Amino acid sequence: MRVHDVLTSKGSDEVFTISPDASVSQLLDLLAELNIGALVVRRDDDDAIAGIVSERDIVRKLRGVEDPRTATVATIMSEQIQVCSPDTPLADLTATMTEYRVRHVPVVDDGRLVGLVSIGDAVKYRMDQLQFERDQLEQYVQG
Repeated sequence: MRVHDVLTSKGSDEVFTISPDASVSQLLDLLAELNIGALVVRRDDDDAIAGIVSERDIVRKLRGVEDPRTATVATIMSEQIQVCSPDTPLADLTATMTEYRVRHVPVVDDGRLVGLVSIGDAVKYRMDQLQFERDQLEQYVQG
């Protein structure tokens, strides 16, 4: 099982991003509108990944900002991020998420952002696989 399998199971390859210059208000609107927990932060000038911003960043970092109304995403985003490739084994990804205590990992292939995997995506994929294996075993035993 690899990260590629998780991305395929999600049914969508769209990765939502935001500029580091966007306001926190815009960030909140986008997270709510898309019903997601994190966005990859990309610089406009070269499309490179500048970081990631999550609900956790909002809660932990925004409270220390003097005037949250004027804060930008760059003020609260996490710049030290973990990334993986589509070929990364799922076990390695979940170990990375546990070790670094992160819930979202951008997937990069040849320097290009191709996906974002959350801990929920990884758990759902693994649970679906276990259910499939259980169903196969039951069919084998019965038949």
